[in-house]
Amino acid sequence: MKAITFREPGRVAFETVPDPEINAPTDILVRTKLTAICGSDLHVYLGRETGNTPGTPMGHEFLGEIVDVGHDVTKFRRGDTIVSPFTTSCGTCFYCKSGLTCRCTLGQLFGWVDNGEGLPGAQAELVRVPMADATAVSIPEDVDEESALFVGDILATGLFCAEMAEVRPGRVVAVIGCGPVGLSAVIGALELGAERVFAFDLLPERLALAARFGATPVRALGETAKMSVEEATDGRGADAVLEVVGSPEATRLALDLVRPGGILSAVGVHTERRFAFSPGEAYDKNLTYRAGRCPARIYMDRLLDLVRKNKYDLGAMVSHRLKLEDGVRGYELFEKKLDGCTKVVLTPPP
Repeated sequence: MKAITFREPGRVAFETVPDPEINAPTDILVRTKLTAICGSDLHVYLGRETGNTPGTPMGHEFLGEIVDVGHDVTKFRRGDTIVSPFTTSCGTCFYCKSGLTCRCTLGQLFGWVDNGEGLPGAQAELVRVPMADATAVSIPEDVDEESALFVGDILATGLFCAEMAEVRPGRVVAVIGCGPVGLSAVIGALELGAERVFAFDLLPERLALAARFGATPVRALGETAKMSVEEATDGRGADAVLEVVGSPEATRLALDLVRPGGILSAVGVHTERRFAFSPGEAYDKNLTYRAGRCPARIYMDRLLDLVRKNKYDLGAMVSHRLKLEDGVRGYELFEKKLDGCTKVVLTPPP
């Protein structure tokens, strides 16, 4: 089959790789209909996260049709269309039962193979999904497939970020970063009843999208950004700050914006060695800091219901729809933010 593979930091390739096969009776094999390039793919692509084996198919956002089924699979059959979270989960271990499916003791992340251990990714014509009954979710016929693609990662991550921040009616929220996850965090905060959501970025096209989804866009950093929130909160600052970028600069801005006693919720993938603030600064703000990988599986049924309502124009997040064979160019567009790139969706050949 054809796939977009990791070759070395800064380089992916469109090439032929072996077809995946049913390896366990709980597997399904999926022919990919839609896949996407995620912001966290860039950490692998740019070498910020090291250890991925060259030749590994990239990606973890996908939707497709089941073409083969292991004999222990009970929930699915050939021809079903499913969407998957970015990690697999068994559904029965301590972490799965407690709702932290992203830390399943048997779970794996799509698109990461190290020393022969791991799971090839979804920017490919075929994807093997282990532990399918607990991992995959069927897509109802009345749900738009491109929108459904997002429930397994970016929409779930945005809602998770807002829930970690304990967003509720009356709260003032700041979102740092207006890429797809940031826009999803705006949606998550509004769905939880936030009174006002400020969205911070430096790119006008992304700020325009944030406004379209219901946020107050702010093209500012530092003191100017802080003042914009303080003016709306009698000088206090935001009740919650949702940091989705994963950089020291984003963390620093988040700390500056959050009020004393507020919550800083971080879902950006951080690869730096130290926090951007000191223990003393956290102490002086009575800060609650929460961070981590989203347990996407527990949100997906709920989010499919939201998608069905067509409340938000989720397709507006997609700036580029490319063929899988153009995925190498897609990475360049996304990484360098060329041509107003916000989200790249890839379509394998039928």
